[in-house]
Amino acid sequence: MSGFSAEVFQNEFLPAGAETVDAVVTVRSSVEVVAAAPAEQLEMLVIDTSGSMLEERGAKMHNARLATQAAIDSLRDGVYFAVVGGAGSAYMIYPERDLAVADQTTRGQAKTAVARAQASGGTAIGSWLEAAAYLASLRPDAIGHAILLTDGKNQHETDRQLDAAIRKCVGVFQCDARGLGADWEVDELRRIASALLGTVDIIPRPEDMAAEFTLLTQQAMGKQIGSVGLRLWTPKGSTVEFVKQVAPTLEDITAKAAAVNPLTDDYPLGAWGGDEERDYHLRIRIPTGNVGEERLGARVMLVVDGQDQPAALVRAIWTDDERLSTRINREVAHYTGQAELAAAIADGLAARDAGDGATATVRLGRAVQIAHEAGNEETVKLLQKVVEVDDPATGTVRLRRQVEKTDEMALDVRSTRTVRVKKG
Repeated sequence: MSGFSAEVFQNEFLPAGAETVDAVVTVRSSVEVVAAAPAEQLEMLVIDTSGSMLEERGAKMHNARLATQAAIDSLRDGVYFAVVGGAGSAYMIYPERDLAVADQTTRGQAKTAVARAQASGGTAIGSWLEAAAYLASLRPDAIGHAILLTDGKNQHETDRQLDAAIRKCVGVFQCDARGLGADWEVDELRRIASALLGTVDIIPRPEDMAAEFTLLTQQAMGKQIGSVGLRLWTPKGSTVEFVKQVAPTLEDITAKAAAVNPLTDDYPLGAWGGDEERDYHLRIRIPTGNVGEERLGARVMLVVDGQDQPAALVRAIWTDDERLSTRINREVAHYTGQAELAAAIADGLAARDAGDGATATVRLGRAVQIAHEAGNEETVKLLQKVVEVDDPATGTVRLRRQVEKTDEMALDVRSTRTVRVKKG
């Protein structure tokens, strides 16, 4: 299908004896991908209705109802949809069974049903996901998407049960997971979103839910291509060390590879809209060559709704010219730094929670330094709520004595957001 392209950024020159080649691949879609008829879409709103949603004098549940109604209003006519309630088990809020088709009548009925939803019971997120997987199976050709909201931990299931439920959803629908307040587990929702090619974020206050749900639904309505993959062919003797999405967020997709043949793997990139751009960092290990020898490191192709098309090449040229071999490609350097930033934040927060103030100060200081150098202003602001910044250029910081739990969680969950490298 036309409208997709890929461009490789790399320093193809390697010193004698080098065996790894790095490249950043920018994948772009354009408005040309818009089909003559809109793609079939399915939207599922999976809402926590456990007893904890009655906290804050009912503000959580009240605003969850308003947010869900706002999302319903954002549905385009003809979209299949359902609203699922989640407590100790999943149940249908609307329709009573299976799926509805969005129009003026069904949107009104759905909002009325949501207004009657009550909160009680425990939290078993795996059962919620299994319900969504069943609903998605009713329209297997649709672009399936879910918004999952919880304010708590998965207390009434084991990790094994949750992981089994997640596996049932992989490749069936994408899921954006949102945690309300400060009593949920970042790693738990990150595990869900990562496996299901979605995003994870915190909604600090109940009154913020409606805007977030509206934005997520509108973004889902913009998806026009349901299945895009990055196909990598590597020569015999070469191996793919990793494939990572590095913009707009960091996500290691290496383990998601599906073998096409002994030399070719497909990496799922999920659904795309008509005007998107994402970056991926590849590292390929290849048999070393002699000085002056040139070798193909990888052939990059795109697979769009099952149709593959040539895209770009990753090359390796061995040289004894240090001016060439030591030059660091700016795209590779930028995203290597962004990955280091996320690691520094994770290390710093872990050390802080363990009471290791010295390590936390060093690692969070390094995070401030990297974010400052990259122009990642959003991350700098998040870091400033956890540390006092004396000098961002050198990463000189002091740990704050009092930190809001939601601020610490926001830094954690948003640590994988990146800023794009400026092209040219």
